[in-house]
Amino acid sequence: MAILFLPLFFFFVFFNSILYSHSSNNNIIILQPTHRHHHTSSSSSSSSSSSSSSSCPAPNPNLYYQPVIGIVTHPGDGASGRLSNSSAVSNIPASYVKFVEAGGARVIPLVYNESPQKLLKKLDLVNGVLFTGGWAKDGQYFETVRRIFKKVLERNDGGEHFPLYAICLGFELITMIVSGDNNILEEFSASDQASALHFVENADIEGSLFQSFPPDLLKKLSTDCIVMQNHHFGISPEKLLNNKLLSSFFDVLTTCKDEDDKVYVSTMQSRNYPVTAFQWHPEKNAFEWGSANIPHTEDAIRVTHSTASFLVSEARKSSKRPDAQEVRDNLIYNYSPSYVGKAGKGYDEVYLFR
Repeated sequence: MAILFLPLFFFFVFFNSILYSHSSNNNIIILQPTHRHHHTSSSSSSSSSSSSSSSCPAPNPNLYYQPVIGIVTHPGDGASGRLSNSSAVSNIPASYVKFVEAGGARVIPLVYNESPQKLLKKLDLVNGVLFTGGWAKDGQYFETVRRIFKKVLERNDGGEHFPLYAICLGFELITMIVSGDNNILEEFSASDQASALHFVENADIEGSLFQSFPPDLLKKLSTDCIVMQNHHFGISPEKLLNNKLLSSFFDVLTTCKDEDDKVYVSTMQSRNYPVTAFQWHPEKNAFEWGSANIPHTEDAIRVTHSTASFLVSEARKSSKRPDAQEVRDNLIYNYSPSYVGKAGKGYDEVYLFR
């Protein structure tokens, strides 16, 4: 056995002697991946290493690299009463929190039934807002969403870049708010199904979230079922275009067909504000497992991350620089999620707010 190890012993002795020789002369050669087969002289290598370490560009001073997104809570426990039947409880599905964090931002919960003063104070700590999916379309929740939406527009009109993502129920609520018609929504059979997105003819994606998608993924969005639909209400392109308030505020980017081949608007973006509304769920692909129909392919996961990255890239443009301690005092990290996915349906985790 000792004889077998002799070649290895001499190899390591030889290798170490080479390393020692280079290090003693302060001429260690560092090979970059593209230089694997092209040795350079020790002097040029040393010079390259030195210059690369000192050439890192400074961060863009016009961007904020610690953005915070406010997520509005939704009435109920998010678990059909399995966690709490209190009428005062509200929740945020953890998938939305993870979605925001995947894009590189932190989350502050905007508890919908807190006092308006407290809610607006928290709103001053965030660089963007997200409206989640759900079912509530009236009462205090609707009024809170309307108040926050109005504040989003005001802050943008005041010169601050302040983005909003409205997903599923959020899409429906701002459709109602902008149109001024609480009965404008139509019924669709688009519950628990994966689909592709159909880009409208001559859709201008310049400045939209789709502009940041890799070209191959953008193509697959229109051919593969890699987005998740889960809604009973929406609006048809015809009805949106025939409503002057909606058609002057939003551009329709994509449509989808429900199980009955009825066409509905699936993505729209404001013409003058950084407001994007989805009837599909970009957060589910990577972070929800309660339905066998949620797409979890590599491309579906890329959709989640590309969509999250756009939201956070927009939030970085915000001029708001909130107090760091106030932010920490209000972050979602002060709460713990509850696992509710044992039933094999619904959300996997939710944050509760009482």
